[in-house]
Amino acid sequence: MEKESILVVEDEEKISRLLEIELVYEGYDVTKATDGLEAFDIYHTKKWGLILLDVMIPGISGIELLRRIRSQDSITPVLLLTAKNSVEDKVSGLDLGANDYITKPFQIEELLARIRAALRINTNEGSLDKENEDWMVIEDLRLNEKTREVFRGDEKIELTPREFDLLVFLFKNKRQVLNREQILEGVWGYDYYGDTNVVDVYIRYVRKKIDFPSKPPLVHTVRGVGYVLRELK
Repeated sequence: MEKESILVVEDEEKISRLLEIELVYEGYDVTKATDGLEAFDIYHTKKWGLILLDVMIPGISGIELLRRIRSQDSITPVLLLTAKNSVEDKVSGLDLGANDYITKPFQIEELLARIRAALRINTNEGSLDKENEDWMVIEDLRLNEKTREVFRGDEKIELTPREFDLLVFLFKNKRQVLNREQILEGVWGYDYYGDTNVVDVYIRYVRKKIDFPSKPPLVHTVRGVGYVLRELK
């Protein structure tokens, strides 16, 4: 079985060496970087199983590095290492698409458990996509039109039939801004003569179910125009 590759981005030599020793012992293939710019270059050299990223690094910050990675890659798990009281870094990291964080100083057993969990979720999602090509995906939101299943990360989401149809329509037109009339025709049909506000109501219903507080929003309002399903820019 091929080893999972982990990129460790940490400028403190003692911590970096400790992480390398522990991860290699656990069977991972480890590459280290000491600053954000070096890490961004290394990131492009191969496919990574997981990135372990310290927030406070030279070059560019861990948060900026995460932003750049997520602008190209919404799949690779990223686990942040944060200072004890850096609530802002934790929130910013999760908003930008970090999968998890752990606070320094940390217990190595907890870190390893979080790494295993992140890799397991990512592997399960990858296997699911390979087994069934009917999955529509954006960020960590997945929808299968045939089985009528919806997941955000590893959490299953229950939608009403109309909510599901609306999300399917948004998926099929993802990254395109849709006005209320287009959504009404696509979801409710050409012969619908009710109030167009029904679109706003159902968008709100769908948002409440798929946009978690700890994850970046996916359904966006374009003021004066309509709605769009897309990644957070």
